[in-house]
Amino acid sequence: MRIHTGEKPYSCSECGKRFRLKSTLAQHQKIHTGEKPFSCLECEKWFARKSELFRHEKTYHAGNKLFLCREKCFSCSECKKCFTRRSNLVKHQRVHTGEKPFLCSECGKSFAKKCKLDKHLKIHAGEKPFSCTDCGKCFMLKFNLVTHQKIHTGEKPFPCPECGKCFSRKANLVEHQRIHMGVKRFSCSACGKRFSHKTAVVQHERSHMGEKPFSCSECGKCFTRKASLVEHQSIHTGEKPFSCSMCGKRFSHKSVLVQHERSHMGEKPFSCSQCGKCYTRKAYLVDHQKICSFEKPSMSM
Repeated sequence: MRIHTGEKPYSCSECGKRFRLKSTLAQHQKIHTGEKPFSCLECEKWFARKSELFRHEKTYHAGNKLFLCREKCFSCSECKKCFTRRSNLVKHQRVHTGEKPFLCSECGKSFAKKCKLDKHLKIHAGEKPFSCTDCGKCFMLKFNLVTHQKIHTGEKPFPCPECGKCFSRKANLVEHQRIHMGVKRFSCSACGKRFSHKTAVVQHERSHMGEKPFSCSECGKCFTRKASLVEHQSIHTGEKPFSCSMCGKRFSHKSVLVQHERSHMGEKPFSCSQCGKCYTRKAYLVDHQKICSFEKPSMSM
């Protein structure tokens, strides 16, 4: 269907070029890495694509006509990957050695590739050459712009096989899948509480330190999370970007929309452990628990 729609959900992290198929992206990325995994058995020439190898064999080795290829192949002693250039082999070997020879003079961070250092330096320079044509927001990397534009198009090409929830970035899908697996790799250094996402533990640790780095330019109110600040700012602008799919009523906060939609579905997920009464909001449950005097009858012997 993507041929007819023109949809190209897979983008190259190096140059931003987009592709319809993940396999085509994988082939394209070999241009940047110099990887050539397909070799000719007759002359040992290496190719980035299997189709190129077939074309070579048909042209030069059909009917056992041997074509002596003079091109050298540089192979990695660790994993046997081959490269046409020694410089590409040297770059590749840093994966095994962990060598990072390119050092940032500003902060001391090191990189295995010069192109990675060049991208990093844009952070210090504040350079953001890639701007969104829809909202004007600017980015340091074209890849980040392409990812951002999915907000406007609503494109979410990465679905979770467990629950069907879709994501605009594969990294977000991978993080989400930890919820289903029960993996909580990140722990709070203050209290030991564990989290599935690094961002969640960072936000949680701010509660121990009382840190609220995100402040409203209108009223000065501070927040631990940027998302909370963005939601708060809609109070000043009057913006209500979240609408109910049932009745069309609009809300400034997504959490309020979720609570509202429960009224249509009759959903009451918060129940009192004492009397079993249920509520649509956690705040209502907390208020109820303050006055709940229900006592379970004791079992007679």
